[in-house]
Parts: sequence; structure tokens; C-alpha cells
Amino acid sequence: MNSKIIIPIIVIIISAAAIFLIPEESSMPSSENLYQYGFTFYDVEKIKTSLSEENIFMSTPSPVTDHTIGNYCAIRDDILSKISYCTTTAIQGPDGRSLGNISMGGVPDNPIMAIAVIESKPFVNSKSDEVKIVFESMIESLVCDCWNEKQPGGFESIEAWIDAAEIKYVESSQTTPLKSTVDGLGDETLILEITTKNESYLWTLIVLK
Repeated sequence: MNSKIIIPIIVIIISAAAIFLIPEESSMPSSENLYQYGFTFYDVEKIKTSLSEENIFMSTPSPVTDHTIGNYCAIRDDILSKISYCTTTAIQGPDGRSLGNISMGGVPDNPIMAIAVIESKPFVNSKSDEVKIVFESMIESLVCDCWNEKQPGGFESIEAWIDAAEIKYVESSQTTPLKSTVDGLGDETLILEITTKNESYLWTLIVLK
């Protein structure tokens, strides 16, 4: 359970040709208040407890402070430059097989981002249930349990958002990543991405302060 399972997240760097389900531009808060609100590194325990109730298991967070930070907490260069501390965990399904990773990055006192990457094969929906469980747990633990009330982006539920992204991606050529950005749930920005990696599909959720 404590072994690190590295799923390269360079694939989440979206090109200009990416498919956008919701064409929104998100902006970063000023550096002065970047770390002053929102989730903390301790909130990973909330995610772990929530996932265990669904028979999905998460390892103890492992700190990363050296040059390998980019393997776990890289989103894009302007954010990576603000990250000096990162923790990563491995997540496994009920059968003990790897699902992917959940990582948080920022400064030792507070994270500025969290990211979950789940590998699905041979089809984009092969891990559909696990994707929905992990992403819903992250959003409710790190942002709020208020999606049904606020319905950001016009989606009535987290599941509806994920389903819409999957349909859009399946109907596309699948040669470019799909990106869907949602604001308005809390102070954080949520980014959902689907892309291909060799013979697998990678589902990514980013929670960004």
C-alpha cells in the first residue's frame, strides 16, 4: 500500500487544440493570499476515509521535495514554480489493483493544488465507477458538499459533469485531450481532463486555489 505508483502527468498539459467542454478562463489568486484559505494537507485524511467507505484504499502520503516534484504535482510551469512541497498517495481498488495517484502541492504550510489521476483501460469508461467515487470524494472533501445546491456550469451533479465530459470525448476524434473547467462551487477552480496514454485513458481532476 505504501509503494509509489507514478502515472506521468505531463499529459495534462493541454495544447491549444484541446477540446473544451466548458470554455472558461480561470485566473490564479494573487500571491499574497494564495495560501490563506481552502483545503490543507491534512484534508487528505478526509479523502482517505471517504474512499475506504467505498472499498477504495489510499496509501499514507509520501512527501516529495526534490527535483521529482514535477512527476507528481506539475500542472503547468507557472504553478510548478510556486510548489516547493508535494505529497503523493497511491490508490487501489477493491481487487488490490492500482487505480492511480492523488497528490497535493504547494508550500509546507498549505497546498495550492490537488490532483487525482486515474488510469482506465481498455476503454475510457472501464473505470467509470471508480472515477466518479474518487472525484466526488475529492470535491466534497476539499471544496464543499454543495454541488447539488449550486449546480456549477449547469450540471446538476458531479456525476452529470463527468458523464457529459465522457460523452463529449467519445464523440470526438480522441486525438486531443478534453478539458472542462468549473468555477462557482467555492473559491477553488475544478478542472476535469481526459486524454489517451499509449493504450490507456487518463482521467484527471485538478482542484486549484
